Amino acid sequence: MSIVCRIESVPDDIDPRKQRSRTRLLDAATTLLKSGGVQAVTIDAVTRMSKVARTTLYRNFENSADLLTATFERLVPPVESPPPGGELRDRLIELLARQSARIDEAPLQLATLAWLAMSTQHPTDQSRTVADLRERVIEHYREPFDRLLDEAEIHEELGDFDTGLAMAQLVGPMVFAKLAGLPSITRTECAQLADDWLTARRSSRET
Repeated sequence: MSIVCRIESVPDDIDPRKQRSRTRLLDAATTLLKSGGVQAVTIDAVTRMSKVARTTLYRNFENSADLLTATFERLVPPVESPPPGGELRDRLIELLARQSARIDEAPLQLATLAWLAMSTQHPTDQSRTVADLRERVIEHYREPFDRLLDEAEIHEELGDFDTGLAMAQLVGPMVFAKLAGLPSITRTECAQLADDWLTARRSSRET
């Protein structure tokens, strides 16, 4: 399946020359990410491929982690939260279905994110960049789940629980299916995941 890149809108107050430079930098970073993974996306490699000066790169991005994060977001836009209100089950199923679609659209980025989750043993500059990127990506992509599952009304209904563990229980099967080459998780299966998790939470509170 081909990867569809998000088309970046240009605000009226952004210098078109700066936007063109940013686009060229992100094009180069995307190419390097696809061909060589995270370690290939270095400042030197991106400026060389894009033919954009290093000083211009730093006017667009604070550091290499900032550039890498922007590249991920360009290729795999974060999942949007369902509208507020309504039944928890329905909102959870909708969020899971949106997450499943994102995972299905981006096999390369999913594999890269899985690689990022592995710890590094030596505190090199590159490992610090990877650690920073991992933290920012995880925070960015789990935000819709945090927003939904941290609502006070939900904890009143289900009791206290760890949101990170809940996300692993809900999204973990989708990630495993993709990495194992299994069929994509359907909306019906998203409903089953939601129902199983909700049943377990309610059962845990009753005991």
